Amino acid sequence: MPFAVYALGLAVFAQGTSEFMLSGLLSDIATDLDVSIPAAGLLTSAFAIGMIVGAPLTALFSRNWPRRRALVFFLCVFAAVHVIGALTPGYGLLLATRVVGALANAGFWAVALVTAVAMAGPEARARATSVVVGGVTVACVAGVPAGAALGGHWGWRSAFWAVALVSVPAVVVIARTVPAGRPESAPAPAGVELRTLTGPRLLLTLLTSALVQGATFCAFSYVEPLATHVTGLTAGWVPGLLALFGLGSFIGVTVAGRLVDTRPVAFTAAGLVALVIGWTGLALTAGSPSATVALVLVQGMLAFGTGTALISWVFRLAADAPTLSGSFATAAFNVGAALGPWLGGLAIGAGFGFRSPLWVSALLMALALGTAGAVLGMSRAADRGRENIAAV
Repeated sequence: MPFAVYALGLAVFAQGTSEFMLSGLLSDIATDLDVSIPAAGLLTSAFAIGMIVGAPLTALFSRNWPRRRALVFFLCVFAAVHVIGALTPGYGLLLATRVVGALANAGFWAVALVTAVAMAGPEARARATSVVVGGVTVACVAGVPAGAALGGHWGWRSAFWAVALVSVPAVVVIARTVPAGRPESAPAPAGVELRTLTGPRLLLTLLTSALVQGATFCAFSYVEPLATHVTGLTAGWVPGLLALFGLGSFIGVTVAGRLVDTRPVAFTAAGLVALVIGWTGLALTAGSPSATVALVLVQGMLAFGTGTALISWVFRLAADAPTLSGSFATAAFNVGAALGPWLGGLAIGAGFGFRSPLWVSALLMALALGTAGAVLGMSRAADRGRENIAAV
């Protein structure tokens, strides 16, 4: 695996830390900037919305740039807005930096996925994807708890400084190791790529990916009340559960990187089925501490392993849209990340209790299983059609 791919993973680690670390800093930010907790929470929502909108827009904006230039540009903007955020005295400017940072993050993600796959080659597509996505899982294990710890000791601004500093070595390594020239073949016209990306199989695959991430973040976002109000654990267990979920997700992307390239259909199908069973099982056994601890680890592993496999499927189906496919995969990921917590919150607000997000996750996974089945059926029909044409 080219060393540059790991540099991309380091940059994604910094960006993933930034995206999720505010969950442990909201009270500090609200007090310092004299805003309410819900207003501080909007900083996370703004980032997610910026990622969804920014992924295709920034990919179109930079599609004719050399990939190294695009990666360095987006990462430098990302680091710069964190410096501004660390220095700002007002909520409005901080909110603006979150939106701009999300746009830069989305642009980086889209180009990074395509670049990693291109450098690794078709035979290692899933492994390269797993290294990039693995940056998010390491952020969940180490970056987010570290950001919360920094905020607790030196204030929330120190976490923003840390994200900017971690981005610097990634900029240097990417500038030195990613090829400077443009891709060997000129990108297809934007209209051609967009038509490819609106094909029914690809749209259903993107929808499946969004549903899987929706299920993941629906449950992940409410681990704290589940653990303390349903399982009966003390608040001191919560950081450990979050780290355990992150550890499982890291294992999942690592295993996916080794297996998806050789058995993509079997791996993806097994992951989807196991996720339906797992979220249902956790909903039923959430009152047991041992079952909760074990299933948090397992579900993290299954969720991110299957998510990595689905991103790899997007690249397989979008071979004619090499510059925009990564942006659509990024947008689908973040649609799920925004939709899942909202649906889980609706279920809790409706009075169904703190187990209800797990049932919502199980329902979302059942829908994902249906959309994935439709994709598989279309693929088999297309294969039979090609066989019939070849026979004639």
